[in-house]
Amino acid sequence: MEEKLIETKVTYTLELEGTLILITGVPARVNPETGEQFFAPETVERLQEIVWKKRKPSRYVQVPVYEYA
Repeated sequence: MEEKLIETKVTYTLELEGTLILITGVPARVNPETGEQFFAPETVERLQEIVWKKRKPSRYVQVPVYEYA
């Protein structure tokens, strides 16, 4: 059975050193049934560059935090 992937833009979410990082407008191929996201190698390289160079964010958001207890 062949997997059908949809080309779209997603928000990539990462927690690094206790900080939640969101990167919007990331090109990805997404499985519409599972929601699994696939990124091209050059996209992964760009994501790493954005995160590790710690450049100034374009904006900030507030996020509620819940504990799973």
